[in-house]
Amino acid sequence: MSPPPRLDPAAVVFEPELLAILTHMFDERIAFNRLIGLRLTRFHPEGVTADICMKPELVGNFTHHRMHGGVTSACLDAAGGFAVMAAVLARHMDEPIAKRLDRFGKLGTIDLRVDYLRPVQGERFEVTAEVLRLGSRVANARMEFRGADGKLLSTGAAAYIVS
Repeated sequence: MSPPPRLDPAAVVFEPELLAILTHMFDERIAFNRLIGLRLTRFHPEGVTADICMKPELVGNFTHHRMHGGVTSACLDAAGGFAVMAAVLARHMDEPIAKRLDRFGKLGTIDLRVDYLRPVQGERFEVTAEVLRLGSRVANARMEFRGADGKLLSTGAAAYIVS
């Protein structure tokens, strides 16, 4: 039996039911995302976008009111993982939603690199992620953490296990 044909990610449209499940999962079911206030704003086969607002609990440098680097790193990793999930889900559009969601249990971070380019100061931030390569076992993603003004504050690159 031959594998299903590869779909052009730009042509894939996820079901509203799936998008609702994934948004709830990202925003509410992943406890750390809920704790820090990371919210999924866009989920599509080419990648994801999320946002986070500054709050006192996220400050790492209290003198300058800068976000803790661990929060920045966690946001990049969460976005990268969900971008990989979007690519996996798009690859298996021929499967029922429940079966596609079962694939989520196999996803895990193998390696994460973060470059902190500027201090993370401000009120609101946007995190984006895209998949560079989706293999049968490992996927690679690139992520960006930007201020509300669009200024690039941090970048990330990660490898994720997908099987």
